[in-house]
Amino acid sequence: MRERGRTRRLLGLGARTGGALVRTRLGGEADWRTLGEALFEGLSELKGPAMKLAQIMAQWDDLLPADLADELSRLQRQAEPMPWSGIRRTLVEAYGDLDARFREIEERPFASASMGQVHRAVTRDGETLVLKVQYPGLAEVLESDLVQVRRLMRLGRWFKVPQARLDALFEELATSLRGELDYRAEAQALARYRQRYAHFENLVIPEPLLEYCTERVLAMRYVAGTPLRELETADDALRQRLAATLADWLTEELFTHGELHADPHAGNFAADDRGRLVIYDLGAVIAVPEARLVAMLHLLETTLDGDPMAMDSALLRLGGRQGQGAPLALYREAADAVAPLFAPGEQDFGDVRVHRRLRELSPKVWAAMDRLQPPADTLLLSRTLNGHYWNLVRLGARLDMHARSRPLLGWARRQQNA
Repeated sequence: MRERGRTRRLLGLGARTGGALVRTRLGGEADWRTLGEALFEGLSELKGPAMKLAQIMAQWDDLLPADLADELSRLQRQAEPMPWSGIRRTLVEAYGDLDARFREIEERPFASASMGQVHRAVTRDGETLVLKVQYPGLAEVLESDLVQVRRLMRLGRWFKVPQARLDALFEELATSLRGELDYRAEAQALARYRQRYAHFENLVIPEPLLEYCTERVLAMRYVAGTPLRELETADDALRQRLAATLADWLTEELFTHGELHADPHAGNFAADDRGRLVIYDLGAVIAVPEARLVAMLHLLETTLDGDPMAMDSALLRLGGRQGQGAPLALYREAADAVAPLFAPGEQDFGDVRVHRRLRELSPKVWAAMDRLQPPADTLLLSRTLNGHYWNLVRLGARLDMHARSRPLLGWARRQQNA
């Protein structure tokens, strides 16, 4: 009965979403606020893959209709909490007698997300920690939910996205979600990242307490922090320090270790009381092959050169850009939009002129989607980098991307010629 109720709700959301798209395609006015409210109310209760998909959409909030973006962004900050009775059952299954292990567990979570919610606890030894508890029964309903999400994603054909690309996006989402069910794997990622990036003075990764970690409960030392979304009006020096740390860390992740934190929504980042960047969630970490980095940097270099024919060649080499006729005018506009961020000297990620050009470019990209197709095996990487870009925008970052990119572009050229 519960699964039938979830299916009905997901199908109802699909109908509302489809209705909004139909009205837009027919020249009508879509009610994005109502649609966003429905998505929030429905998905915050359903949890799991459908809510995760909405969080992915919300990462592109500057390119979505404003009313829809406002509602989707709430899924990054809050969600309807699971009743304590269900969470308690999961904890009892993990630990047995809770009173023997904990002096106190707060029944009200201080964070709720797509796959689990977080509760503060105090051990019998007086140590404060947080318990990330997977929603009860999530593994059992995951596959059923994924079937319905796949149906929802068929709406992407309205935007001329070929079925093969939609299938690739679905497989990316499904693989990511299945992997996030194993909290022991996340605990190992936390331990690996803490050791690997210990030299980053301005970076904090909570310590997993392995003796308390199970497949469905992740225990970490408590690290207080102000969420990234609440820092947009914070002291400028703090925001610039956080932005530089984020950029440095991402560069080392990719080009030294060949991995990437692949869940960049703003709820996973905060600033502690010393102004350090805190990363709370490592449930999604992906490997990034060197060849993929080389190919993407080649595309960036051709874009910065403003050479549309070379951009088309780079896209073809990546495995994208299907169909006949390269959209050369679109390439030129894309190069013009991106180039200002890579001009010599510090550039402002909060520059509204850049956002305006990206917003104006977005519908043109969708209109050319029958020819301009992202490579299937770069979807997750591209989405992740896009999400981190918007985190830098939220911080109002001022970075010298020209200086940062030159060594990387030189490295890519050397790898191509090797």
